[in-house]
Amino acid sequence: MAQSSSEALARPVGEGWSRTSLPEGGHGPGWSKVPQVTALFWGVKVLTTGMGETASDYLGRTLGPIPAGSLGLAGLVTLLILQFRTTRYRPWIYWSAIVMVSVFGTMAADVVHVVAGIPYTVSVIAFSAALAAILAAWYGSEGTLSIHSIRTRRRETFYWATVLATFALGTAVGDLTAGTLHWGYLPSALLFTALIAVPALSGRFLGLNAVAAFWWAYVLTRPLGASFADWMGVSPSRGGLGWGTGPVTLTLIVPILLLVGYLAISHKDTPPGPQAMGTTAA
Repeated sequence: MAQSSSEALARPVGEGWSRTSLPEGGHGPGWSKVPQVTALFWGVKVLTTGMGETASDYLGRTLGPIPAGSLGLAGLVTLLILQFRTTRYRPWIYWSAIVMVSVFGTMAADVVHVVAGIPYTVSVIAFSAALAAILAAWYGSEGTLSIHSIRTRRRETFYWATVLATFALGTAVGDLTAGTLHWGYLPSALLFTALIAVPALSGRFLGLNAVAAFWWAYVLTRPLGASFADWMGVSPSRGGLGWGTGPVTLTLIVPILLLVGYLAISHKDTPPGPQAMGTTAA
């Protein structure tokens, strides 16, 4: 039976891109460090991208680029240390780390453009090359790009490097369409809304590999969420609603807290333990 578009992106993303069935790194599989891919996963992911965009802009204007960047980097390092020290997926730690990646990824892309003066077109090409290099190194080392295989320290390192690259790339893409190409924030948001349906539909009707579909959609969640958040925050003269970056940030924090709290209590996105996965998880 054909799967729906949401199921196409929510199913395990290791099919076809794993070349080994041996235990990872010579060790037995442990607890997964990332959540199951469900509809809630995509919902929280889009909300965190929007919140990271406006939070970064607010901090940059309030504190200045250097203090804001230092604060963002400190928060990112702290949360990643906590994430790496956990032995399994913990919703509050994982999603807090994602939020800080979103905030710092926005800052990194903005610094490259504003401070270094590098055009967004060049940034998009550079970040795309960086993402491709990380994925190639990951696959060359581990033989899989499945997020359901994040059960060793090395794979977790590859995973978070990939996540950071996708956020920087997505930020640059969103700023390219809204600013450099002058399409505006709302048209850009609607464009990315349409584009994010492509991997799900391609997976259902064209047989697109589930791993490729996942990472394609993952990259697009960044400009999607950021474009909507910018549209709500910027002034009407710039094509926005004029709510301000601070209020938009606070507005987005509320549903993020509620959803992550629900996931922490319900365990709806908690992956199965090593016993359930068996010894051939890839």
